[in-house]
Amino acid sequence: MNSNNGIISLPSPFSVTETIDRLVAILQTKGINIFARIDQKAEAEKVGLTMPPTQLLLFGNPKAGTPLMVAEPTIALDLPLKVLAWESANGEVWLSYNDTDYLKQRFSLADELVKNIAVIPSLVEQTLA
Repeated sequence: MNSNNGIISLPSPFSVTETIDRLVAILQTKGINIFARIDQKAEAEKVGLTMPPTQLLLFGNPKAGTPLMVAEPTIALDLPLKVLAWESANGEVWLSYNDTDYLKQRFSLADELVKNIAVIPSLVEQTLA
């Protein structure tokens, strides 16, 4: 595991697309909303640029996120939750997300609110299994 500035990155044994597909399937079985899936490589290609496979998934549950935003409106900059699957220059695939402890500290969140977003490590673990 690599951690840098509140971002946790874990290696994925799957392609970028398959990594995000796996996470989407898990979220759907749990009834968690998927707000957007952005294929950043495809968007770059539309304007004549190239980049390695990179996809960003935005997801969450308003019942969990709303209390956080009521307590600290600026956390909406980091909500809904986001997971980034990306391929490095050497072809390795990584899955990155914001560290819950970093968000707790950044927004001075109470423990009872942090539990609303503390599910992400287990979702990522299931995705990479």
